[in-house]
Amino acid sequence: MAIFQFKPRKSAAEANSGAVLSGFLDEFSIEVMPRTAAQVADFLAILPKGTRVYVAHIDGTPIADMVATARRLAEDGFEVMPHFPARVIPDRATLADWIDRYQGEAGIRTGLILGGGLGAPRGAFDESMQLLDTGLFERAGFTRLHVAGHPEGNRDIDPDGSERRVMDALRRKQAFRDRTGIDMAIATQFCFEAAPVIAWAERLAAEGIDLPIHVGAAGPAKLQTLIKFSIACGVGASLRVLQRRARDVTKLVMPFEPTQFLTDLAQHCEANPQSLIAGAHLFPLGGIATTAEWARTNRGAPGLRTAIA
Repeated sequence: MAIFQFKPRKSAAEANSGAVLSGFLDEFSIEVMPRTAAQVADFLAILPKGTRVYVAHIDGTPIADMVATARRLAEDGFEVMPHFPARVIPDRATLADWIDRYQGEAGIRTGLILGGGLGAPRGAFDESMQLLDTGLFERAGFTRLHVAGHPEGNRDIDPDGSERRVMDALRRKQAFRDRTGIDMAIATQFCFEAAPVIAWAERLAAEGIDLPIHVGAAGPAKLQTLIKFSIACGVGASLRVLQRRARDVTKLVMPFEPTQFLTDLAQHCEANPQSLIAGAHLFPLGGIATTAEWARTNRGAPGLRTAIA
């Protein structure tokens, strides 16, 4: 006798929210470091071809490893966006060398321009705008540059807790876009709650800033892992989402997923098509294969085989 397993049907609201999230994830991006990329046997087995992949530059990573990772991803048909962290780059000659190597060895003409995680600059550059002002990216024919965004503020830039210097920096970056014609967007730090992100996007619009926003979200990971990274990276207001979850002992062993957070953002964008929020950028804090699988499931894509070496 056949045994049938009953599966409760989703409500209309649940089905609609799933469809909205799927659309929001259509062009998601993801981040990888050279040392984690080396553990992936085949990126095409876990990510859709054409996915934008940021190659994160952690201080101490040799540029040769960065370029090799970028070349491998580009050859597989991904849109590769390496990091250019201002405080890590000692001088103009080094920046020019990086640009030349990414172009010459990997055919890269896109990048994420950011301040970098160091407390003090290693050399000539203290902020991302200084990298842009060299003129090297436009002369090299770069077609797309993203810059960092901080929906919950950045004490390194605005020690007084305001957004004055952050807003001024974004205005200058928008002016750079208008002057050069290079496509630009904002990629934010990871957050866990939609309301602060939506409020920040609305403040940018009110200030006349119209750069599209790719909102950072942490991929599925243990709660302890996310809290550790959140504290280290200065994620503030939405950290309370994790703190509330931590008080529920039944959820401590379950991985935290960004499903509700990104669904809330997707629903906001559907109701407010003029929003600057343009999509999701995933930080694979719990592992790139795990994050890619979550994206595949919620994006409604066909199954992909496991590719961890």
